[in-house]
Amino acid sequence: MPELPADLESQVEAALREDIGSGDVTAALVPAAQQVRGRVVTSEAAVLCGRPWAQETFHRLEPRVQLTWHAADGDELRAGQVIVALSGPARPVLTGERTALNFLQLLSGTATVTRRFVDAVAGTECRILDTRKTVPGLRTAQKYAVRCGGADNHRMGLYDRVLIKENHIAAAGSISGAIAAARRSARGVIVEVEVESLTELQEALNAEPDIVMLDEFSLADLKAAVALNRAHTAPARLEASGSVSLENVRAIAETGVDYVSVGGLTKHLHAVDLSMRLEFGGG
Repeated sequence: MPELPADLESQVEAALREDIGSGDVTAALVPAAQQVRGRVVTSEAAVLCGRPWAQETFHRLEPRVQLTWHAADGDELRAGQVIVALSGPARPVLTGERTALNFLQLLSGTATVTRRFVDAVAGTECRILDTRKTVPGLRTAQKYAVRCGGADNHRMGLYDRVLIKENHIAAAGSISGAIAAARRSARGVIVEVEVESLTELQEALNAEPDIVMLDEFSLADLKAAVALNRAHTAPARLEASGSVSLENVRAIAETGVDYVSVGGLTKHLHAVDLSMRLEFGGG
């Protein structure tokens, strides 16, 4: 299991505050002693993600709500499968239903599409990476989901890796100048630079970055870039980026690049179709 984000509890707190506001005026119609049993079911095949968020949602509302999970984060689900059974006081279950499902369906969607890309490059040595194109406020959650899907995280934010792009290069005057400046100002931090041609790649390699991002390279140029990198005295790791899809990702991986970054893992959202089915009784 990937390590849980440190801000998980604050994410759940914010989501509940957003939904409940001054109080759940509809759940108040239910008798306080009313008990409920239920289950969450997926209507489509998926990769589960978001258990800790759902658990935290109900724990914050009412610790007496019991959840019994039938799958772990990262598990593949079949259509019609029961993910979790729950029981307890009806009011907090009804209040937390949408928030819990929102986390589960969003994060499972991210993990599911990630798994498809990971499966598409299986057998190669290439790793799939995410990007910073995430839902505001849920970056760590989505990056956790990416790991549950079997891929790796790129930088978490602007603070943990230098990524030199076109505008940074223009401001520094050259690719080599930008890399040198990064080495001086961010000691001990990974330095990555984006290039748009084989000529720029050669200049970048001569400045010895840790990673070179190959932006919108054709398959032929990716193969040439891998050969050029391997022949260099100080080879870098190579990351392919731009116009990546499930249809072409394997061909990209087979060029020999180390990574393929895919913004669509977290940007193009497909929430998994989940439903909570409840049965009332007791109280």
